[in-house]
Amino acid sequence: MPKVSGTHKLHTDGGARGNPGPAGIGTVLESPEGEVIEEIGKGIGWATNNVAEYQGLIEGLVSARRHGVANLDVFMDSTLVIEQMKGNFKVKHPGLQPLYAKARKLAREFDRINFKAVPRAQNKRADRLSNQGMDEWEAANASFQAPDAASSQKELF
Repeated sequence: MPKVSGTHKLHTDGGARGNPGPAGIGTVLESPEGEVIEEIGKGIGWATNNVAEYQGLIEGLVSARRHGVANLDVFMDSTLVIEQMKGNFKVKHPGLQPLYAKARKLAREFDRINFKAVPRAQNKRADRLSNQGMDEWEAANASFQAPDAASSQKELF
């Protein structure tokens, strides 16, 4: 696919109710003119906030590549993920390391990528989509039995 000119914007978010809990992601890809190219909101199952944040980022980067984006500004309200993606914070938790590696690999496919932490108020649309994803997952999995706290922390990071 030919690359699209200009700098696109990607807003991503991820969250979990209960941490871990029902989790969802939201992404909004915008053209350089501010037009929405694609929105994604979906539940991802039982996960932690940090896993959901990375899953949202990965989904958004895949979307941007699918649309031929070459230059991308990424906005998230997760300072942890932003600083890890910039290389300023180490990814210490072994459960996040594969997600980080996948996000870094995808990020290298862009000609230019910039990561910026923003307040939640500046990420409302992606936040709304991630909450919608959580709602939909909870509704579709009403009989889901949550794992006990000790085992879920070990397995879900």
